[in-house]
Amino acid sequence: MKNVVILVNPAARGGAHTGAAPQAAELLRAHGLRTTIISGGSAAESTELLRTAIGLGPDAVVVAGGDGTVNLAIQEVGATGIPLGIIPSGTGNDIAGTLGLKEMDVARAAQTIAAGVTRDIDLARVTRGDGSTRLFGSVLASGFDSRVNDRANAMRWPRGGSRYNIAILIEFLTLAGIPYDVELDLEDGTTERITGELVMATVGNGRTYGGGIPICPDADPADGLLDVTLVRPAGRLRLLRLLPKVYKGTHTSVPEVSTFRVRSARLASPGVTAYADGDPIGVLPLAVDIVPGSLRIFAPPE
Repeated sequence: MKNVVILVNPAARGGAHTGAAPQAAELLRAHGLRTTIISGGSAAESTELLRTAIGLGPDAVVVAGGDGTVNLAIQEVGATGIPLGIIPSGTGNDIAGTLGLKEMDVARAAQTIAAGVTRDIDLARVTRGDGSTRLFGSVLASGFDSRVNDRANAMRWPRGGSRYNIAILIEFLTLAGIPYDVELDLEDGTTERITGELVMATVGNGRTYGGGIPICPDADPADGLLDVTLVRPAGRLRLLRLLPKVYKGTHTSVPEVSTFRVRSARLASPGVTAYADGDPIGVLPLAVDIVPGSLRIFAPPE
């Protein structure tokens, strides 16, 4: 490995101001790697610059940022065989967390990349109603949790994961069931359909969202399957008491919660926008399937 492209998105909500990209570039150069930093003024410009850089044949792409910027890179490097490195410096860093990278500082993350050890993981693919597709690495959220994302993204204060926690508590004040039609292609090849009111429906390639909340606690990003978590309505007080279990990842034993391991899922609900890797990905109905082993990533052995 000789040539590395580092992507940083200054338009991201958090992390771009930390100086992680130049620091990582300096550390990688100390390991004898030629590095080029690219930075767009918007997500679209960043994508265009990265696409151009990949066309020049780099040996690796590195993202200095959070889930949103990693998601931009995933769209371009997925299925190419070009390894992706992550310098976790965003707000949530859930993709990095799934891969055991979240707690790494810039120096450790750069050392992981320079060591050259990679492994292949799955990506999830969303197909929208118009036939367009997009990949994601962590969790697709819809229903209550997508409304929480709407609120958290609109908040200017506080920064970091606590913003998401506050948004959860505020949204509880108007919590109500939403009509859903869910069709699941299960691991054993059978199909299951769930219709009726749900509080939320999530599809996980990774375990966490919202800065570390383990909504799909048993998800494995390298098993060729997706994990689905559905929550049915209950009294507001009962669901509020469920929150501590969600933060511990023990909510799957609660009667209102159902979990499934699937090859694909189709979610339909009127007027619901789904989020994936922390950003809006489309209005339901959406289909989600797995793309096994499609991302090569610099990471310690599992």
